[in-house]
This record gives sequence, structure tokens and C-alpha cells, in this order.
Amino acid sequence: MSGLVDGGAMSSNVPSHNLPFQRWYRFKEAFSPMLVVEAINTLGFWPSTCLDCFGGSGTTALTSQFLGIAPTTIEVNPFLADLIEAKLSTYDRASLVDDYAAVIDRAIETKIDLRSIRFEQWPATMVEPGLNSRWIFPKETFRKILGLRQAIDEIVSETNRRLMRVLLGSILVDMSNVVISGKGRRYRGSWQSTQKSPEDAMRAFQSAFEAALVDITLHGKRQSSDYMLFRGDARTEVSKARSIDIALFSPPYPNSFDYTDIYNVELWVLGYIKSRDDNTQLRTSTLRSHVQIHRDMSWEGLNSKRLKKTVAALSAKRAELWNPQLPDMVGAYFADLNQILTNMRPHMNPDGAVLMTVGDSRYSGVLVDVGDILFELAEGAGYVCEAITPIRAMRTSAQQGGERELSEDLVRLRPA
Repeated sequence: MSGLVDGGAMSSNVPSHNLPFQRWYRFKEAFSPMLVVEAINTLGFWPSTCLDCFGGSGTTALTSQFLGIAPTTIEVNPFLADLIEAKLSTYDRASLVDDYAAVIDRAIETKIDLRSIRFEQWPATMVEPGLNSRWIFPKETFRKILGLRQAIDEIVSETNRRLMRVLLGSILVDMSNVVISGKGRRYRGSWQSTQKSPEDAMRAFQSAFEAALVDITLHGKRQSSDYMLFRGDARTEVSKARSIDIALFSPPYPNSFDYTDIYNVELWVLGYIKSRDDNTQLRTSTLRSHVQIHRDMSWEGLNSKRLKKTVAALSAKRAELWNPQLPDMVGAYFADLNQILTNMRPHMNPDGAVLMTVGDSRYSGVLVDVGDILFELAEGAGYVCEAITPIRAMRTSAQQGGERELSEDLVRLRPA
């Protein structure tokens, strides 16, 4: 890497699935709260506010609350936005327990008409009999899940209703016939003989609620209960942020991975999306880091020699690439990051900092060095790149050999 490099080591994104609040949903891309703490400790000052442009599982925002820092977070995925707000909210324990008991009672009594499934335009494989003898949920188990969803929708308290919906979402993949792995989902081995029952769904929901109640009871009070959450496209929503002492976030990596795919089960079953148009609209609101849908990939005007050289090298190998849009996607990806940094700049504390966890990619032997390109783009967006700190080595894709040849880095910018 030819940019400015700081040799200090940072914590890897070690799994934190069993930590309080983090265990509410197994988030594939989450990094450790310790990384947030260590990043803040590198600042040389203690911030009052923290912005996360890609909220994800809410690690940055939640950790900020515990540290007494008021968080602002942005998340385009509506299920993940609910997950974040559920973690950041304050609860009345008694009313929460009462609402849970009411949900269980209603779910036991409710008889869902499965003909309503088609009313919401579910994908054909969603429920038994599915398509081509494959289905994600057994019919009666899905009926029980829909009963829980309907019971949750009747909760008066928006805060309690949001939490219950998140907890229902947290059990969906475990109750299904699929697992999330790699760049999508696949059917479990011997799934036909290991399908979950309605009783399994009720027990799993109970366990999820009990775990959440313990976390809320023991860790519900933090140094700061303040937060702001913007639901939508980070490229435009970032303009709404208040005064920013530190921006700490990890954007999607330019690895052609549409993260919307991971959450399709939760998005459909919980009613966040109800049609293909809804799904397309959500995808187009994400960073241009993937080629799963056709959209404008223009990016001209960025002042980075390395980016232009990288795109030129990819374009020369366009015929070898698995998707001919990949060179344009790489350029568009950095145009989006540049837009976010530019729109954020007027709200930055002059003594503040931007800390970004970024990851490289490689296509047909051409390295996309994200840290170096951001180093060159920083000045045009109104920043100086102070350091690029390696965090860990990542594997390339199986098509590229699967070796640990890619770098994940913490890029530190300060307002110029």
C-alpha cells in the first residue's frame, strides 16, 4: 500500500454474538465493540457525538451509548434499522412483559388463513409446497410464525412492538430449511427430515424474548440514552446529521456482494417488503458495491490516479470478468463514498475525525486498494488522510484462490 500507513495493530472483527444485545440477532458482518473502543481511544480527545453512516447491527451506536457519546446512525435496510433502534431504546420492563404475554396468548388463539400468503406476493419458494419440491418454511410452522407476527402487530407500544418484531426476525432462519452462507442462502443438508415444527417456533421466540429481557434488565441503563436514527440511503441521509465529533463506520466492501440478499427472509416474512418492486427499490438505495441489479454506474470526475488506473486495468480484462459491469461498479463505489464524505464535511467538528473500516477486493488479478484510493480522494472531499492502519488479512474469493491476500484497514481522516 503506497498511502500513509500506521503500523499500530487494531482488534479484528472477532465474533461478538454472545454479548448482551448483540445476541439478539446473529449479524454476519458485525465487528467487535472493542474495535469501536480502540478506535475512539486513538483520537486524542473524547467525542460528544458519533456518526455511523452504515448502522448494520448497531455496534457503533450501542457502544457509544455505553461510553456516554450521543450516537447518530443511518441504515437503509428497514429490518436492520429496527434492530438498531430496538437496542438503543429504553424500556418499561413491566409493560414489556405484559405485551409479551399478550402476544403469546393471541398467537395460540389465532388461526391464519394460508390463502393470505399469496396476498403478500411471497416468493414461490417461501412456504410448502414451494417450487420444484423446495420450500423455505414448512406450512404449519409458517402459519405459527404469521400468527406471532399478527399478534405483534397488535401491540400498542411502538417501542415494544419493534422489539418483538426484531426478536421474531431473529428466529426465522433457524426455523427455516435454509442457512445463510457465502453470498446467499442454501438449503440445509437433509432438510426434509429436520424441518422445524410450530412448537419449535414458539419455544425459539420465548428463548429470544427471555434473553432480551435479561439484557434489558441488567444493561438497560447506559451513560447516554440519547440517539438519532435516519432510515434511508446514506448518500443523502448523511446531510441530516447533527454536529459530528467523530464518524466511525464500515461501508460495504466493493466485492459485488448485495447485502440485501442475506436478509430477504426477514424482510419478506416480517412485511418490510411485499413485492419485487419493493425489493428493487431497496437495492437501488444501497451503495453501488454490487451488480445484482442494473442501474447507473457513472462516476467520472473523481481525482484519484490510482482509481483511474484500477478501473482501466479492470476494463482491459472486461471479457474475463464474471460480470462486465464490475469495472464501472468499482468507479461508482468510490463516487458514492466520496459523496458521503463530501456531504458529511459541513457537519464535522473542525477538530473531529472520520474513522472508516474498509476492505480491499480483487478481480481477475487486479487489486482494488480501497485505502490508497481513499487517501487520494480525501483532499477533494475536504479532508486529510492521517493514517491507514491494517486490521487483518482477508481471503480472496474461491475463484481468486481463497488466499489471505486482501487487507482490511482502518482509514483515519481529519477535516482539512
